[in-house]
Amino acid sequence: MILYNITTSLEPRIADEWVAYMTGHHMAEVVATGCFIKSSLLRLLNEEDDGITYAAQYFAVSLEQLEAYQEHFAPALIAEMDKKFAGNYVSFRTVLEVVE
Repeated sequence: MILYNITTSLEPRIADEWVAYMTGHHMAEVVATGCFIKSSLLRLLNEEDDGITYAAQYFAVSLEQLEAYQEHFAPALIAEMDKKFAGNYVSFRTVLEVVE
């Protein structure tokens, strides 16, 4: 199992709108690509600075499924996110292997 984690730090003034967008639209679209079997959204509790930080997690059965997502679907979905929230967030992505 592969965990694709996207950590995002937001401007506090857009946090509610961003969470609503993620839970009501974006995350379902990502899972609907067929590349992931489930997703979850978590909020960091030990935040620093003035931002609010979330981790969106997507679980894929194989690295090949993640690579297919990154090649065929991610560019358009990232562009959609940028169009809606440009300049108000910063994200970084990590790929982890579930060991147990």
